[in-house]
Amino acid sequence: MFRVGIIGTGNMGEALIKGIIEKTDIKSTQIIAYDINKEKLDSIVDKYNIAGASDSKKVVKLSEYIILAVKPKDLKETLQPLKDLFNEDKVIISILAGVKIAKIKEILAKNIPVVRIMPNTPALIGEGTIGISFDDIIKDDKKLFITELFSIMGEVFIKDENYMDIITGLAGSGPAYVYIFIDALAQGGVKMGLSYEEALQMAIQTVIGSAKLLKETGLHPMVARDKVTSPAGTTIYGIATLEEEGFRNAVIKAVENATKRSKELSD
Repeated sequence: MFRVGIIGTGNMGEALIKGIIEKTDIKSTQIIAYDINKEKLDSIVDKYNIAGASDSKKVVKLSEYIILAVKPKDLKETLQPLKDLFNEDKVIISILAGVKIAKIKEILAKNIPVVRIMPNTPALIGEGTIGISFDDIIKDDKKLFITELFSIMGEVFIKDENYMDIITGLAGSGPAYVYIFIDALAQGGVKMGLSYEEALQMAIQTVIGSAKLLKETGLHPMVARDKVTSPAGTTIYGIATLEEEGFRNAVIKAVENATKRSKELSD
């Protein structure tokens, strides 16, 4: 019996395998994986010394926790052949964006433990924001195991499932907003005379350092802002420009609209 089974060894699936082996007590010999792309699977098996399955049925039969890391469009095709293999002793962990717990149970036509996970892309390097929604029938010991398991990918936030669309709009899409800000900050430096390469590194480090300062000090963002803002100084002129151009409201609206779209896609 394997502790963890993974169906789908794409970027997120591989990141999980790597993190589990490097950061938990689970050994590579306790992990089994399957991917429809045999070449990809063979590469992962060789790289991490895990077990490779010839089909997804073997993963479900031999695993206690089954992580679904396939594309959302492939969910039904993936689960249909596995319906008879699931029981209340197994836990499905879905990291499929926009797929509700009820949808998985509907496909399987049975009430088995399901967990919905929303990791964002920084989870690939262990710096993610991970939203977790637990099914009502999952036991506390299993909740603890899953929480600790996904903590290897970043900071975990346990929320009711009705919050998952908001987490998607904020944290799931959030890295894209940050990347745009970083590029814009760098382009501002270019406009004023820096090379793009140098300006980009400055912009990246500014964002990293600022975020780290907030996290380590617990300062409210506006308190931290005020600490670097002097009367009639350079920063207040820059801030005034951002406010005049609607920067803050644009970010708020981006989260709002991304949340609405997530709800549309999951309904």
